[in-house]
Amino acid sequence: MRCKESREDEPLPSLGGRHLVNQVLPEKRMKEIAASFDVVDGPNDEGEMFTRPGILVDAFPSPYPNEEAARYANGGALPPDLSVYTTAKHEGLDYIFALLMGYRDPPAGIPCRDGLYYNIYYPGGLIAMPPPIHADGLVDYEDGTPATKSQMCKDVVNFLCWASEPGHDDRKLMGLKAMSACMLGVVVSGMWYRSAWIGYKTRRIDFTKAVM
Repeated sequence: MRCKESREDEPLPSLGGRHLVNQVLPEKRMKEIAASFDVVDGPNDEGEMFTRPGILVDAFPSPYPNEEAARYANGGALPPDLSVYTTAKHEGLDYIFALLMGYRDPPAGIPCRDGLYYNIYYPGGLIAMPPPIHADGLVDYEDGTPATKSQMCKDVVNFLCWASEPGHDDRKLMGLKAMSACMLGVVVSGMWYRSAWIGYKTRRIDFTKAVM
């Protein structure tokens, strides 16, 4: 489960560490994690690329240096870009969760060559991606939550959902504020309209014949 790879000298168009500040870990800890990765930057004043420690504004590093290396490490298949998969695919959340949980031993009569794995939820049944979550207890939860496969898959899916649109909650909150302001404006406008025109609406005008 990774973001789409890019060339070594190109920035990766994905989330950066700044999006995880106070969402996953405090800013100080996120800076330490970012600094543990080397990032190719440049060019400098001499026109050469150089390597520096990562900072929060850098995109997540790619696990592969280029597309060929990614294919070689995954049996010839290029891993897809999952940064927006949960929103781009119909019921993407359920599909990714089912895919992570759907790895099985191939049933009798279905050949499975080397480099392929059987997954009951993948179209055709055979997938080149090895099972990312293959056993329980791969992570430790600070609150003591049991690290079952289903729990870890759920966390992966929730992270991908958040990664596809980090500003979702802020956008919805801003929409609620805007709607509240509009409703308040409607009420104030209605009260002003009623108070300004009530005298004209209740006025009675009588026409009488002029006396010569």
